[in-house]
Amino acid sequence: MKTTLLPAGSFSQHHWKARDILPWLLAAAVFYFFDGYLALGTVIIIMIIACMSLNLVLGYAGVETLGHAAFFGIGAYTAGLYAIHVSTEPVSGLLAAAIVAGVFGTVSGYFLLRMRSLTLLMLTLAVGMAVYEFANKWSSVTGGDDGLSGISPGPLFGVFDFGLDGRTGYLYALGVLALVFLLVRTIVDSPFGLSLRGIRENISRMKLVGAPVTSRLVVVYSLSGAIAGMAGALYAQTIQVVGLESLSFDLSGNLLIMVVLGGLGRLYGPFIGAIIFLLVQDRAAAFSPQHWMFAIGLILILSVRFSDNAFVAGVAARLRRAAKW
Repeated sequence: MKTTLLPAGSFSQHHWKARDILPWLLAAAVFYFFDGYLALGTVIIIMIIACMSLNLVLGYAGVETLGHAAFFGIGAYTAGLYAIHVSTEPVSGLLAAAIVAGVFGTVSGYFLLRMRSLTLLMLTLAVGMAVYEFANKWSSVTGGDDGLSGISPGPLFGVFDFGLDGRTGYLYALGVLALVFLLVRTIVDSPFGLSLRGIRENISRMKLVGAPVTSRLVVVYSLSGAIAGMAGALYAQTIQVVGLESLSFDLSGNLLIMVVLGGLGRLYGPFIGAIIFLLVQDRAAAFSPQHWMFAIGLILILSVRFSDNAFVAGVAARLRRAAKW
């Protein structure tokens, strides 16, 4: 019997094109020409990383979750405590946060991912609330309602200080985003990523063909937790304070909104969703601090009503036309 080998890239959904450089050109433009917005830009980059982690499990694997902020907060507190009690070196603190959040994802995912649908949704919400309350009650370590302060990261690579201008923090976060983007792109374009999409589309059929569904979901859940933990670590190291809001349900809900705005299961969806959400939040809150969520809700309703997969489809079409022009 003749065996046919699949050509390289058979599983790939994404091929490098000229327009792939546009997000990075935009980031460079912000750094060089809009340095007054570097603090906001750093927060946007951090939220893009957190959204990429959520999109990995929700958009590609179909794992419903309402407690993703738990990973973000665990990473933030780990990096903060690491800087205070172990070392101020930021990269090792980032790795420590990724490891702790990833281990938490492995342990919790082993039990949670045996459930499906509404049960899984409620259990992830319960786990997130439990982590929040644990951090709140353990005030001797986490600072409780007052938050964890006194975080002073040392110079990046022993050379670049985290100054008040925010330049080091912005480039640091951007570098981590580039690495995370390459990792996520590699995962979703691999046979493992193809199996995740199969699980999302029809989990029963994947079981019938012998795919180890639960173990693969636990692996991607752990990877997602580690990436979200890195986002939380960046938040702690650049903001230099960690509060309970990093574990809150509000953050989980906001991440979910960003992912939906950008488009579930789309590689660049987190970029578009996070930028739209945070820029609208910044401008609408400046205009009406009490009613800024109305603008977000309106955009979300319109995106779901008039697009099959949120704004990213229209934006991608415009980018294609611009590239041809």
